[in-house]
Amino acid sequence: MDATTPDPTAGETSGRAPDALDRLLEVLDLRHLEGWGPRGEEDVLRGNSMPGPANRAYGGQVLAQAILAADRTVPDGRQIHSLHGYFLREGRVEEPIDFAVERLRDGRSFSARRTHAIQFGKPILSMIASFQEDQPGYEHAMPMPRDVPPPDEVGSAFDELAVLPPGAAVRAQFWTDSAFELRHVGGSLYLHPDAAVADGGRPPATQMVWMRARRPLGNKDQALHRALLAFACDQLMLEPALRAAGKSWQEVGASVPMASLDHGMWWHRDVWVDEWMLFVQTSPTAQGGRALGTAAVYTQDGALVATAGQEGMIRLPG
Repeated sequence: MDATTPDPTAGETSGRAPDALDRLLEVLDLRHLEGWGPRGEEDVLRGNSMPGPANRAYGGQVLAQAILAADRTVPDGRQIHSLHGYFLREGRVEEPIDFAVERLRDGRSFSARRTHAIQFGKPILSMIASFQEDQPGYEHAMPMPRDVPPPDEVGSAFDELAVLPPGAAVRAQFWTDSAFELRHVGGSLYLHPDAAVADGGRPPATQMVWMRARRPLGNKDQALHRALLAFACDQLMLEPALRAAGKSWQEVGASVPMASLDHGMWWHRDVWVDEWMLFVQTSPTAQGGRALGTAAVYTQDGALVATAGQEGMIRLPG
């Protein structure tokens, strides 16, 4: 795509202090390195990290950076339409990450790229992605669920986490200082398990969440918006499994070890992350210390823009 990187100042207001979205855009501003990658890759870019949960590089950030690194190497007019990535090792927040891109193929309509995110000479993420020119063709899509309350009728995570009980502040900081605003239909898991647990019932393995960037980006680069959607997805993908288990985020990391293992994603139509998106999610199965989460992502007017799937480690007593 373009030879330029996303403008990290896009959307800034004169005199406004930098916020979480500014910091995210800054780490997505990758820089080219001279020389070859460790496996002979001809394109190597470098990026930094922003603080993530448990003081390690957030997987969604590394995935978004890998997307943009690959995007920098494809012909103009081709957008990412699918990827599959494996999270191999924890990333160190204080160390830069190198993104080595292998140009697998450039066909008449499609391009394929493999990207390794590398720290200390070892891959922390391995991703393969495909890009396609915009082309006409047959269309159909599963409709958005009916009777979903609009986002202005659903409570915001920012409001829910504005006043935190003792001991919750550190664990909730990732969401209180997030680049994205989330609104869970039927209640979140930030501070408490699903409401069905308190009532003695069985919580569902499904949920719906409205999400958008916390303010307009001021940038219409579709590659950037698609990468930001991948970033945003990662914080939600395993929530349906956590909900079905009757757990909350307050338990993750202590009594409930949880980590993303892989991530698959398909973009069907253009997406604008500074407009409301509805995530319709489910966890079809959990077993063997692993759980699967899926998400269909819709615009507010009902267009299906993306589908994602992620398997994660989630260790719970049987």
